[in-house]
Amino acid sequence: MMSKKAVHFGAGNIGRGFVGLVLHNAGYELVFADVNGELIDALARSTSYLVREVGASASISTVDNYRALNSATHEAEVIREIASADVVTTAVGPPILKFVAPVIAAALAKRAPTRAPLAVMACENAIGATDLLRERVMDSLDDPLLAQRAVFANTAVDRIVPAQPEAAGLDVTVEAFFEWAIESGPFGDAVPVIPEAHFVENLDPYIERKLFTVNTGHATTAYHGFLAGATSIAEAISMPVVRREVVAVLAETKALLVKKHEFSELMQQEYIDANLARFASEELADTVERVGRQPLRKLSRHERFVGPAAELAERGISPEALVRAMGAAMRFDVPDDPQSVELKQLLASESAHGFTLQVTGLTPSHPLFSAVTAEVAAAQR
Repeated sequence: MMSKKAVHFGAGNIGRGFVGLVLHNAGYELVFADVNGELIDALARSTSYLVREVGASASISTVDNYRALNSATHEAEVIREIASADVVTTAVGPPILKFVAPVIAAALAKRAPTRAPLAVMACENAIGATDLLRERVMDSLDDPLLAQRAVFANTAVDRIVPAQPEAAGLDVTVEAFFEWAIESGPFGDAVPVIPEAHFVENLDPYIERKLFTVNTGHATTAYHGFLAGATSIAEAISMPVVRREVVAVLAETKALLVKKHEFSELMQQEYIDANLARFASEELADTVERVGRQPLRKLSRHERFVGPAAELAERGISPEALVRAMGAAMRFDVPDDPQSVELKQLLASESAHGFTLQVTGLTPSHPLFSAVTAEVAAAQR
């Protein structure tokens, strides 16, 4: 029996400690691809690494049976690996998918038409990330019919992977809790066997519940915590002034999720409470600067703040706490983060109206536009 093979783009902590671990546990031979030469070379020289799960069900797992390729210097090898793989996954960040897509497209052109379709799943913190990847792959194909050699399925992923100590090397510490939901529809009767993932008919509720609870709450804690002088997320959420803002934001996203996806209020509140406990965990200590990085992306139209706030405004509900969280994000001043620097420059050079248009993607006719513009103007003072 031939072994299963998965190529995973992104050998960082999430790639090794979450997606890679789950695929390894499902019996796949792993091929990691990354452009970080130092990291991928270290992984190529190694034969295994450890994943330490902390929390209620602590454990240690060994990941082995993998190879690692530098996708910048060994692109042809990565293409050959994908051409004969069963699964391709990514954990690179949505802006990087456009660089991954041509490599997948080239592999589809080389893939034997008799092989089962390649399962492609982008495991990113963004709605419809695999759809975006598919569009980029289609743009790179000489023959659109080659797209039939792959199946593209959206996913929702949830696992806190904090900043790792430098001495950890390739080993990764993660929280014990995780969720990997994958839409089943695109696969028909040929759903991949990944026991620790679960396949669902309608992924949208899972994606939005995670994005608008975990990611919105995490980022709100980071931005308000930064303004309150906190260093870590755990320290930030322990501050009453920060916790009040996070609880208020999650009450607003709860209202949206209950109304839109018909989650029960009790179930959603239990999910919120569980995540507040996750943020407070000292074992998952993470910094407000790391969680808050890339504020411009997090302030974009369909991300964790503007996305739910816009939908609430469209329903006639004023998302005051979400708008305050956006204001906190605008005051995130971290010189080491390029987007923080760019945000500061935009605040200094653009009008409040222009900043809102450019950064949030809201139009002047949208019911949320004036509230966000007022918050921008306050951040500019």
